[in-house]
Amino acid sequence: MEKSESVSHSLRPSGLPPKLLCLWNSPSKNTKRLGSGCLNYFPKDNFTKQQVTKFTKFTALQIRQLTKKILLVWAAHNFQQPQGMLLLRCHPKRALPQKVSCRFCPVMGKLQSKFRHGTYRYSRPDGFIEERIQTKAFQEYSPAHVDTVSVVAALNSDLCVSGGKDKTVVAYNWRTGNAVKRFKGHEREITKIACIYKSSQFFSASRDKMVMMWDLQNSSQPRQQFSGHTMVVTGLTVSPDSSQLCTGSRDNTLLLWDVGTGRCSESASVSRNLVTHLCWVPQEPYVLQTSEDKTIRLWDSRGLQVAHTFPTQQHIQTHCAVSEDGHKCVSCSSGFGGEGCEATLWDLRQTRNRICEYRGHFQTVASCIFLPRALASMPAVATSSHDCKVKIWNQDTGACLFTLSLDGSGPLTSLAVADTISLLCASFSRGIHLLRVDHSRGLELREVAAF
Repeated sequence: MEKSESVSHSLRPSGLPPKLLCLWNSPSKNTKRLGSGCLNYFPKDNFTKQQVTKFTKFTALQIRQLTKKILLVWAAHNFQQPQGMLLLRCHPKRALPQKVSCRFCPVMGKLQSKFRHGTYRYSRPDGFIEERIQTKAFQEYSPAHVDTVSVVAALNSDLCVSGGKDKTVVAYNWRTGNAVKRFKGHEREITKIACIYKSSQFFSASRDKMVMMWDLQNSSQPRQQFSGHTMVVTGLTVSPDSSQLCTGSRDNTLLLWDVGTGRCSESASVSRNLVTHLCWVPQEPYVLQTSEDKTIRLWDSRGLQVAHTFPTQQHIQTHCAVSEDGHKCVSCSSGFGGEGCEATLWDLRQTRNRICEYRGHFQTVASCIFLPRALASMPAVATSSHDCKVKIWNQDTGACLFTLSLDGSGPLTSLAVADTISLLCASFSRGIHLLRVDHSRGLELREVAAF
């Protein structure tokens, strides 16, 4: 640690204001090394490339704390750059005190989330410039949860079921903005919800390794419990006839359950198959599965055997969905800065080839769904991402039809079709968003309520 401090004093820039000089002389104590990155401040004429490289060997905690403090104090000086100093990687223009240039975002790290914008403008990977503005007001209903919402699913055309970090499963009437019923029984965060559509029954999975079956018409106690996994349950889907339940976990296993008896009928395990999502193919005995091993698998529930493995992707596959006719499926991936962050359309029939890719998100794509024909005038796919954006894509061409930015919502975690004109989107910071598809000026998506 003495070596790090001596380096900082020997390379201390001249011309720093007194407050910055005080911060410079009090580095934090930490023994971990970052190996790259720096405080971005160097005199223009006094340093060689070798000295700058040596300067970067600060501890990770030192770099984060000092960079944050220096930028905050520098902002208080109205972005006045000290004489003889050069700001590397970031060259902001002089800004008014009430408006901060977005060019600081790459350097400011965690401070980036403190700035909220009503509009955004960025270049897609194909060079197309997108700009979308969210201007219409929306209703704030009573919140369904008191913490982050992990997942939301539609139970019928009026009700949705959601779960989150508050360990509670909530049935909510999104048309009236009222919570219908709250179900408590899990000991940890809810990870997945699977509904028997147009019925009163649904299932929830949790980090407590349990799966529970609930009935809206009965008491708030679970109707059935399914215990068999040794780690967090991260995949949950029910068969089209509602007689079987398939669950997956980070313990590399898939389990097939008899819903009526609650007994496990089949079990399968694949090395490194950390399940991220499960989806049953309509009118078929097949289950589609995504995994952290970057693989998409198609399982035959008759014996729970792998029927097909799709080509391995470059990034973790986070979610999957199957079209209503069962002919196509879509998967999405993790990523950052536009690397990865894509959704992929696959053929589930004989060829099982990749059909199309949807690129335009800049962080992990957490959810992907097929839109009903009644909701979009053409075959379309919707995605939600940790970049706070929901995108609608032309299913056949891969063109982005519309982008909605849910500012201040934090990462978007789940997406579901509510009815023929509405979507539900779960988020880290602002609960569940009710989105409405508007065809008055072409295909548009706007937020109408949050709860």
